[in-house]
Amino acid sequence: MLEKLERLPADTILGLAAACRADPNPDRVDLTIGIYMDEQGVCPVFGAVREAQRALVAEEVTKAYMPPAGDEAFNLGMQRLVLGADSPVLRDRRVGSVQAPGGCGALRIGAEIIRAAAPDARVWVSDPTWPVHFPLLGSVGLSFETYRYYDPASHGVDFDAMAQDLKKAVAGDVVLLHGCCHNPCGADLSLEQWGVIAAMAERQGFTPFIDIAYQGLGDGLEQDAAGLRLMADRLPELIIAASCSKNMGLYRERTGAALFICRDEANAQALVSQALVAARRIYSMPPAHGALLAGRVLSSETLAVSWRTELEAMCQRINGLRSGLRQKLEKKSGRDFGFIEREKGMFSFLGLSPEQALRLRREYSVYMLDSSRINVAGVNAGNIDYLADAVTAVL
Repeated sequence: MLEKLERLPADTILGLAAACRADPNPDRVDLTIGIYMDEQGVCPVFGAVREAQRALVAEEVTKAYMPPAGDEAFNLGMQRLVLGADSPVLRDRRVGSVQAPGGCGALRIGAEIIRAAAPDARVWVSDPTWPVHFPLLGSVGLSFETYRYYDPASHGVDFDAMAQDLKKAVAGDVVLLHGCCHNPCGADLSLEQWGVIAAMAERQGFTPFIDIAYQGLGDGLEQDAAGLRLMADRLPELIIAASCSKNMGLYRERTGAALFICRDEANAQALVSQALVAARRIYSMPPAHGALLAGRVLSSETLAVSWRTELEAMCQRINGLRSGLRQKLEKKSGRDFGFIEREKGMFSFLGLSPEQALRLRREYSVYMLDSSRINVAGVNAGNIDYLADAVTAVL
């Protein structure tokens, strides 16, 4: 039976990262996988996470299963982090949440809920979007529609086209939105534009599904959640997938949460029960370590202050890298790269062709996707000039 299966190609992004690691060129530059890297090219461990881990190891007395919904401190902390501690939704007990294996697990749980509520629902996704959205949501049998989002000419959001396409979304449909730091383009909606989409959801009856994987890496924790919170305050229902991979550096710990904002407390409890049954089918019980660490950080005033300070420094560094890369590219090429500085988060399209991206890999060992999407956090003081020279050479 098993011998009939053929070898499948590697994931495009993971395959490029592996090729970069195998490249003998000491000047190689890896701009592929969306992981935050410091100046030494290392994905760091937050100081607050280290402190939480030391305390957890010293105090932990069991490895028994977690509760099915996950760690209570983590769930409450994530609700407050995403929605705001003073959110009317929290006050009115209209939100339920379950811990999930990373943001991916939260997206899959959200998909299971959508499928149970509306098997024929269409999920509207931005063009472009994170490619893994399709298998994560499509694996339960949901169908997809796309809405225009990114304008390559302006390197920004084509909001008129987006709104025009979403006029066709109806009650029973789901519109997937990136909460901040859009992956892969880095072009985000303004708060005013979030308000327009919220008004369309009210009028047309579709349900927003917000993937917020990079909160804190755009303009700050509160600013990056402003659009999501606007929708939460205005709409009767909302699905949210949140991740601690990026803003707490818990990539390998697979720490995420699925949140459901509902019409009332009873409805929220019903959604949690549905999510737990879905989780039982998929992975049975939630992983412990990452959520226990995040829960300690979010519930401790001292650790939370330390974490927020370090996260703010990371955000400032990313924005500084954007500014520096823009200046280097403009000086060396004589072209306008101002869009890099206007974007948010870790990603940017440089506007290169697939042929130019291939030349960068082959001739300069600079690895980016064929779409010219780069991880800005892969840039540092040691490679920024080499990168700018290489990009200029292929223009």
